[in-house]
Amino acid sequence: MYTSETTAEIIHDLMQINNDRIDGYKRALENLKDGSDQDLRSLFEDYIQQTTQFNNELNPFAVINGEETTEGTPISGKLHRFWLDLKASLSGHDRKSILEECEHGEDASKKAYEKAIQESPDLPIHIVSIIRNHAQKQKAAHDHVRNLRDAAL
Repeated sequence: MYTSETTAEIIHDLMQINNDRIDGYKRALENLKDGSDQDLRSLFEDYIQQTTQFNNELNPFAVINGEETTEGTPISGKLHRFWLDLKASLSGHDRKSILEECEHGEDASKKAYEKAIQESPDLPIHIVSIIRNHAQKQKAAHDHVRNLRDAAL
């Protein structure tokens, strides 16, 4: 059964994972070597903008349902970034390892959106529509990062 608390929890979780996604791509940008991988720079900046837009679309529903805007990231995301930083320091920030870590982050986002969709039968249809739209775009991003990783030397 739909409740405003259910909606708020789902929106809150998605906004947190989106904040983590933004953070992950910002860190990936920092790890790219200067002057190289311009295609990845552009792509990561696009994904940061995309995810910011996701949160902008979700935010009104979090506020309507009594939730504050989510600025932080979940503990699991912070642990993921710790491993991203550790692996990057050991691997020398090469293209393939950065893409591998971005794919791991995209996996976490994909799982969060899948979970939200599974819980969505009880949500208002306009919110379900937004979540499904985000999930499709996020999956496309995941698949693109995976394909770039597979093509990296």
